[in-house]
Amino acid sequence: MVDRKHNLSHHARLSVAPMMEWTDRHCRFFHRMMSRETLLYTEMVTSPALVRGRAFHLLDFDASEHPVALQLGGSDPVELAEAAVIGADHGYDEINLNVGCPSDRVQSGAFGAVLMKSPDLVAQCCRAMADAVDIEITVKCRIGVDEQDPETVLPDFLARVSDAGVTRFIIHARKAWLQGLSPKENRDIPPLDYDLVHRMKEQFPHLHISINGGIDNLEQAKAHLARGLDGVMIGRAAYHFPSQILCAADPEIYGSGQVADPIQVIKDLMPYIIRHVDQGGRLHQITRHILGAFHGRPGARAWRRTLSERAHCSGPDLVLEALEHIKEA
Repeated sequence: MVDRKHNLSHHARLSVAPMMEWTDRHCRFFHRMMSRETLLYTEMVTSPALVRGRAFHLLDFDASEHPVALQLGGSDPVELAEAAVIGADHGYDEINLNVGCPSDRVQSGAFGAVLMKSPDLVAQCCRAMADAVDIEITVKCRIGVDEQDPETVLPDFLARVSDAGVTRFIIHARKAWLQGLSPKENRDIPPLDYDLVHRMKEQFPHLHISINGGIDNLEQAKAHLARGLDGVMIGRAAYHFPSQILCAADPEIYGSGQVADPIQVIKDLMPYIIRHVDQGGRLHQITRHILGAFHGRPGARAWRRTLSERAHCSGPDLVLEALEHIKEA
């Protein structure tokens, strides 16, 4: 029986953003070994993939990953409710609706950031999911899209969706441009508006609001928390520099535990790696997520080079060989 009694509001003080092709189950297992407290998210999984495609393998995860949230993409309330049930039955602690991704594929499916234009539909989707499952429904959104005025759109969006029972929002503090900018360009253009997100917390004090976008260290995260926000979500920095974000997260953000030693984390990861390879998995499916484990430390370049060049044709012992570059340095 999976223990689902997690205080998600507590864990959501810091979370790792859902990132396509990055935050898979191997990545999350590795991240969990560095932080026991941080809330982890899956890659976005579309409701059609689960309901129509029955692609349940996309939901695989290890019990040690808890607390872990499933992010869904979709815009059909009935289908999202069915997908939420599937996610809850698989043991996820939270269902998050993607209202922030600006990719062409997401737009063509009428979900993601384009849903910022349809707050009533988002509310219907969230209500349908909340009625179908007994775990929390949350929303990750933008401050607006295209020509929308975030000062007007965002508070209206929060009011309408929270009326449907959603009490926790993750707000990417950047508008999304759905035409003319690539998803990559949408990470940096237009400028971030952190102050607007903070004003939303002041306007909606009863909501749990996390901020996302451009935050790349724990000092910045703590500054946002100190100003009154409930949580901080970090994306690319947590993936590329995981030890700098996650190894110190528990004592720095939660006041619990000790700073994790990334060398020990890699050693502790070895049984998982060996089991994965013994079951027919490929070494690089895991090692691609741990390349940044020693970013900024002597030997880090040799660590990355060893794993990048040889993981496709080597066994688990390669990880220990690569680790020697760090220990010797």
